[in-house]
Amino acid sequence: MLALGLLIGFAEWPYQAISEMGFKLQRHLWPLDGLGLATPSSMQTYGALVVFTFTTALLSLSWGPLAAGRGGGVAPLIALDRSHEALRTERETEWLDKLSLRTQLSRLPLVLLTHLGGLSVGVESPSASLGAGALLAIRRRWPQFTPLASMPLPLVGVIGGAAGLGAAFRSPLLGVAYGLEELGRRSGLPLMVPTLLIAAVGALINTGLGQPGRLPGLQLGPIEPMLWPWAVLVTAIGAALGAAFVRILIPFTALMQQGLKRHRSIAILCIASLLSLLALLSGGLSLNDGSLSLAAALQGSSGGPPQTLLWRWLASLLSIAAGAPGGLMHDVMTLGSLIPGLLRCLPAVADLPPAALAQLGAIGATALFAAANGTPLFCALFVFTLQGDPQLLGPLLLVSALSEAIGSRMRGEGWNEHLSSALMS
Repeated sequence: MLALGLLIGFAEWPYQAISEMGFKLQRHLWPLDGLGLATPSSMQTYGALVVFTFTTALLSLSWGPLAAGRGGGVAPLIALDRSHEALRTERETEWLDKLSLRTQLSRLPLVLLTHLGGLSVGVESPSASLGAGALLAIRRRWPQFTPLASMPLPLVGVIGGAAGLGAAFRSPLLGVAYGLEELGRRSGLPLMVPTLLIAAVGALINTGLGQPGRLPGLQLGPIEPMLWPWAVLVTAIGAALGAAFVRILIPFTALMQQGLKRHRSIAILCIASLLSLLALLSGGLSLNDGSLSLAAALQGSSGGPPQTLLWRWLASLLSIAAGAPGGLMHDVMTLGSLIPGLLRCLPAVADLPPAALAQLGAIGATALFAAANGTPLFCALFVFTLQGDPQLLGPLLLVSALSEAIGSRMRGEGWNEHLSSALMS
């Protein structure tokens, strides 16, 4: 297990380095003055050209020679876990090929182009897919390997995927929650101990990617009674927006993929132009997975002007629907964290101290994430991992459960559920 943990940890390094390079490029090309719109016009034009160039290259490859690396990559892992025995026997080779190291290598240059172009996706799903691919490759290459030999292939894949995400974000418990709620609903408790061990070792050698933490000296504490009405309002808005995001994303993806198949060149140029335009309108805040806005919101600052929510919403839909290799987790958290910014036009919210705004940002991030993803425990733990205030964990769990209960009625089919069902149909 020690060796497997080291392997997973080192394997995640390229994705982390690429993601962090994307953030550095974003800060360089779009100097954000307090996350406002103070970028010089000449730099804006150059930044938009960079977005257009790398997005065009990405889509040309992902809808051409590197099509196998398109998307986040966890759908076949979920299909392996949830399909019945006869279907798994029939389709197992096809699904395992989508999780192979060859597929992971074809995804790597696409991930590089994604973050150079600043498309609005995160590295969560590719990290999980890479972890699953690594363990499955060891299981197939060395079937006598003791820790994995007695485990069914679906369980090995789920453990690898959960450990990959846990190692990438330095939170083994987060990986276990992801495995139980999302990847391995049928695998169950046998994934817990191996996932904890592998993710814990992998986390020791990884960076703090996507973990903004709190500003020095910012003490959040418990949520004050006067803040609860605003927390309820933010939760309701987040639940509605999260459900609507997935509800729109599924048909929009089908429509966009039809366009990319029938009129590839025209569709690629249109998508690249739209993403470049959104970057210009948002001053660069529509780019990457939104960690810059999310970090600010979780620290009690502004994640950007109110219209940032609209620009990021559109950029996220375009990026995910076009098949950019990444997931929607960080992006929907960012969208949720921007909800309190919409309420700052109200004097009662504008006068709140930074600690209260940080709490509302975390509540919004959790609510929209849970409604979109349908995994309340994982969503609450993810936001808690990013902000790290123990006194906020209970309220985040409550918000996540309520938002998922509301959102599930409005959302219908989940995003990963949709992708895995398509593989099994």
